[in-house]
Amino acid sequence: MFDAAVASAMPGQCVPRWLPQPPKGRTIVIGAGKAAAAMARAVEDHWDGPLSGMVITRHGHAAPCRAIAVVEAGHPLSDEAGIAATARMRALLDGVTADDLVLCLISGGGSALLAAPPPGVGLADEQGMMAALLKSGATIAEMNSVRKHLSTVRGGRLALAAAPARVVTLIISDVPGDDPSTIASGPTVPDPTTREQALDILARYRLAAAGPITEWLRNPASETPKPGAFEAECHLIATPAMALDAAAAVARELGYAPLILGDAIEGEARDVAKAHADIAHRVRRDGRPVVAPCVLLSGGETTVTVTGAGRGGRNAEFLLALAVALDGAPDIHALAADTDGIDGTEDNAGAVIGPDLLERARALGISAGKSLVDNDAYRFFERTGSLVTTGPTLTNVNDFRAILIDGPRIEKDHRG
Repeated sequence: MFDAAVASAMPGQCVPRWLPQPPKGRTIVIGAGKAAAAMARAVEDHWDGPLSGMVITRHGHAAPCRAIAVVEAGHPLSDEAGIAATARMRALLDGVTADDLVLCLISGGGSALLAAPPPGVGLADEQGMMAALLKSGATIAEMNSVRKHLSTVRGGRLALAAAPARVVTLIISDVPGDDPSTIASGPTVPDPTTREQALDILARYRLAAAGPITEWLRNPASETPKPGAFEAECHLIATPAMALDAAAAVARELGYAPLILGDAIEGEARDVAKAHADIAHRVRRDGRPVVAPCVLLSGGETTVTVTGAGRGGRNAEFLLALAVALDGAPDIHALAADTDGIDGTEDNAGAVIGPDLLERARALGISAGKSLVDNDAYRFFERTGSLVTTGPTLTNVNDFRAILIDGPRIEKDHRG
């Protein structure tokens, strides 16, 4: 099921049908994200005519291209390579005309990769703020609201730099709700959020941003172009919902009834896990809201408020909390993984659990509860041999969660 979800979002599968007609003038391809290089290769493989350009992807996520340059840069924190690549990308747009086409390829991760700090804000300032935001429990929409106002390319400004050319953006979505203005901080989409909201987000999570950041956000020049400032031609070519539908089709083929709980689930990973566990327990006890054998599918992007000193991404944390809440319930197995192949900043995509996991952990002298308190899910699953490691998949439609419940195991009291 996980393989099917990832395959449905592979650029070679979803890019070709969305390609526009070649223009009278030049075709310049730009873009950023974990899938950007694979998207660029798909464009080259199916484009009729000359093209040029450059895309930026995360280190380790490159794909070979012929005419489009591929540059690797830092993620989840921007780096000097990203700053240099973004400047080079903007230079490609100098002198474009109304006869030219700028084809922009956007996927998750683009916010960090498109690095262009505003005047007075240094790279170290932005890195420090983002490192704190990533640990704060802020949602991706909140983080990207701040990011959009701390950049000269995010939040619609890249589209302004491409005027008067026609700009067509192809997007692989990794955010709950599939809002184009949030995905990769919407470099070619008008921004409905404001600099005041960005300041409020920093205050809400009690983040003491460096002085230059606060000073810039208080400056009216930090405001982004708003809806109506320009027309955005965007196409969502792969989404979490599409990926879950692909997984559901596989489940049916294997004789499991799929129940999609949602493709845009947010919240603390451990809280989401408890809610999923409650549903799984109800299925085994009452046969509702679906009868086993079945699989509960969900997507979205949870958050982790880091208070411990351990290691692990949000999918590993979700699974560890799920295992604790299921407490060895028979016939229930689960997988949670990021479809880009990287769970947070670790080398795994996610992990798997089964009914015997906690017992195996105890035999090794590992406490699931203590590991959860310390945000140490990665080492818990590493020691129990339960990590899922795929390497970069070259796409990204966010988290994939599947809880498989074998059956029939309906423990109902039929008396009366």
